[in-house]
Amino acid sequence: MKLDIVTLEGGNAGSVELSDSVFGLEPRADLLARMVRYQLAKKRAGTHKSKGRSEVDRTRKKIYKQKGTGGARHGAASAPQFRGGGKAFGPVVRDHSHDLPKKVRALALRHALSAKAKDAGIVIIDDVTLSEPKTKVLLGHFGKLDLSSALIVGGAEIDTNFGLAARAIPNVDVLPVQGINVYDILRRDKLVLTRAAVDALEARFK
Repeated sequence: MKLDIVTLEGGNAGSVELSDSVFGLEPRADLLARMVRYQLAKKRAGTHKSKGRSEVDRTRKKIYKQKGTGGARHGAASAPQFRGGGKAFGPVVRDHSHDLPKKVRALALRHALSAKAKDAGIVIIDDVTLSEPKTKVLLGHFGKLDLSSALIVGGAEIDTNFGLAARAIPNVDVLPVQGINVYDILRRDKLVLTRAAVDALEARFK
């Protein structure tokens, strides 16, 4: 697959041949769904908590005698049916993450890249650097490239000025190539890869 390379200012900087083993697969929705579920589960804090019957600070004494009151039989006031009692089967602190084989995660990333390529959602850019961290200037460049919702993946390090200018723009994410992931690729309309990012990805899956 051959794509043109553009500059940040909207000019032409040649072309690049993308590897079919990374960008030319037939996307599988089941793999992408498994990977997104895996990522979102890992992000969950799992710190939700409610007090159970054994944890509430209430008396354990029987609230009234067993028989002769004409009412239902009850024991401690910490029972769930009473106001101030412990919650029955409430949420507890837990880890929501689950396992997914490393080979499946790597394959899912290649399928996500291929899905963007198939939908013509990949833009190859020469480099992402700015002389000064000006969001207004960067918005002008994005207007020329028709980028309103994009994940921008640079090389091993992101230019400081570019990162500062981009962080104030909604629906735009900037990541170094080692941080690329399926969820962030799929949640934006366009995937913008630098020439260095393409080389790194193809070397990673060679």
